[in-house]
Amino acid sequence: MKIKNEVIRVQNIPVSVISKNGNDFICLTDMAKAKNGEARAADIIKNWIRTRGTLEFLGTWEEIYNSDFKVVEFDHFKMQAGLPSFVLSPGQWIEKTNAIGMYVNSGRYGGTYAHKDIAFEFGSAISPVFKLYLIREFQRLKEDENDRLKLGWNFQRTLAKINYQIHTDAIKENLIPKELNRDQINAVYANEADMLNMALFGITAKQWRESNPKTDGNIRDSASIEQLVVLSNIESINSVLIHQGLKQSERLQQINQVAISQMKSLLGSRNLKNLK
Repeated sequence: MKIKNEVIRVQNIPVSVISKNGNDFICLTDMAKAKNGEARAADIIKNWIRTRGTLEFLGTWEEIYNSDFKVVEFDHFKMQAGLPSFVLSPGQWIEKTNAIGMYVNSGRYGGTYAHKDIAFEFGSAISPVFKLYLIREFQRLKEDENDRLKLGWNFQRTLAKINYQIHTDAIKENLIPKELNRDQINAVYANEADMLNMALFGITAKQWRESNPKTDGNIRDSASIEQLVVLSNIESINSVLIHQGLKQSERLQQINQVAISQMKSLLGSRNLKNLK
């Protein structure tokens, strides 16, 4: 499970944001401090979650996104909503209904967390003004993350293009006979490019296009940052192997092993995970 922690400041209140596998969860405990301070944060959340309007919102969200949501338990809670004796905590809600939109975290980033959709709704209970500032700061966080991701992707894309020039020069010097016509030369280039595609992606450019007829660009345009890093590396390695006179079948086997090894290393790299 990929987990990333960030902190945004909303009207001078630090609010933790945790991303899990592409979903963003915002700390309701931190948000509650904006209303009555840290001492009553848990009570504020409990009072909010026990109302009929909140339960209907939470239940509808779970029904949309959670196939394992226990609707019968949800209906039971909803029937009790509004009664003076009715008390409900986030932990009880999660345990009884198998909810996924909220969770309780312990440790350094402890507190009650909720999916951003639910957290924005909770923001209305804090104050409309706080909610607007929360949305603004959260959007700023996402924009900064996207900018960092684009910067890394563009850098690796440029690096791959530069290395590809080295790669094609090696092909021209060592694999292309002088008497070949332009079409034959292009076929050699395409053949070598597909060798790298096979080593890294496991398919040729043509096979990728056939499998993705509605997707713009090519197989390399859809590559991840890790794949682009490895692609730039194996292009350089292939050019060296070409100069050494190795047959394509021998080069493909070596490059495939390099691609496997490097992808394993990159997928386990903490620095690359932080970039994401």
